Amino acid sequence: MKPLNELQLAKELIRFPTVTPVDAGVMKFLEKKLKKLGFKTKILEFKEKGFKPVKNLYARLGTKEPNFCYAGHLDVVPPGNIKDWTINPFKPSVKNNHLIGRGANDMKSSVAAFVSAVSIFLSQNKKKFRGSISLLITGDEEGDAVNGTKKVVEYLKRKKEKINFCLVGEPTNPNRLGEMIKIGRRGSMTGKIKIIGEQCHVAYQHRGNNPSTSIVQILKEIKDIRFDKGNKHFQPTNLEVTKINIDNNADNIIPGSAEATFNIRFNNKHSSDSIKKRLNKIFKKISKKNKSKFKINYRVSGEAFLTKPNKTTFMIQNIIKKITKLKPKLSTTGGTSDLRFIRKISPGLEFGLVGRTMHKTDEAVSLKDLKNLTKIYESILKNYFK
Repeated sequence: MKPLNELQLAKELIRFPTVTPVDAGVMKFLEKKLKKLGFKTKILEFKEKGFKPVKNLYARLGTKEPNFCYAGHLDVVPPGNIKDWTINPFKPSVKNNHLIGRGANDMKSSVAAFVSAVSIFLSQNKKKFRGSISLLITGDEEGDAVNGTKKVVEYLKRKKEKINFCLVGEPTNPNRLGEMIKIGRRGSMTGKIKIIGEQCHVAYQHRGNNPSTSIVQILKEIKDIRFDKGNKHFQPTNLEVTKINIDNNADNIIPGSAEATFNIRFNNKHSSDSIKKRLNKIFKKISKKNKSKFKINYRVSGEAFLTKPNKTTFMIQNIIKKITKLKPKLSTTGGTSDLRFIRKISPGLEFGLVGRTMHKTDEAVSLKDLKNLTKIYESILKNYFK
């Protein structure tokens, strides 16, 4: 069978308008491609009350270990105002040696590069290689991440499916292909606090209890926390206030409540539980002092994690250096990724394209980078199964 062309496959994937968590038929399309390569496939649709159902795909070629897994997503963020694009975001086009389209960067082109790399690897290895290649593809990375990779990992655990190493194809490079490999991520947690006071006329403030007093003091104190200085692998923990809201339409009324939202990105010196305990002490102390009440709700997107570099990590680093002439930095910067779920069953890392245009209008990938990424992925497979 003739190897699949990464550019052609990337274009085909981009044509599916898979704005998260819409499938639009893309999983069936990819499944057919993988079946032709000899993969055994399963489309996994998960549902949970309060969230939209999501289709995912798990495919495996071979039954023996080691099992090298590639993980990625085919859902994309909304394109925004289509008039701001120079093309229709779901009708990909090549301009100035770049492929333009929603998902070209994050991360349909990476999925295409890996599938193409597998097809090249198989065409050059007529004899059966020792081990397995698998793909874990979700449609819920850009959204709630409830019915996607998290659920697939739970399914694989129930099935006792072993993954020995996982490569996540997220766009990890800031400016040039080959700059950066992600070996971990900081944890992420959002807090929503509500201070309950007592409404009254501003001229008779003693008859009420202004919740803004507590909310201002609380936000100042938590913003001033210096959690740590970071460490060898991680940036310092930081807390950012993202919303402040007092729903009050009158200027002569003390409001009855005040709300605020904050997000914390924390390194592996902390857990979400240890941070919650520290913050709750502050909320209790200030609320008690001001004779107000508080309600706090936390949502943890993921705990901090680090995959200790091993021989596979260094092998991949050396391959990237050989092809791009850059030695990639082992980093934990950036937001969260689905590796936070996969790392519960397998060590892994992230490496993909340059992320400069992800989530932007005219999202694009350099054709040279796309070709080189395919070469990198193919070389990784060759070296992993030596």
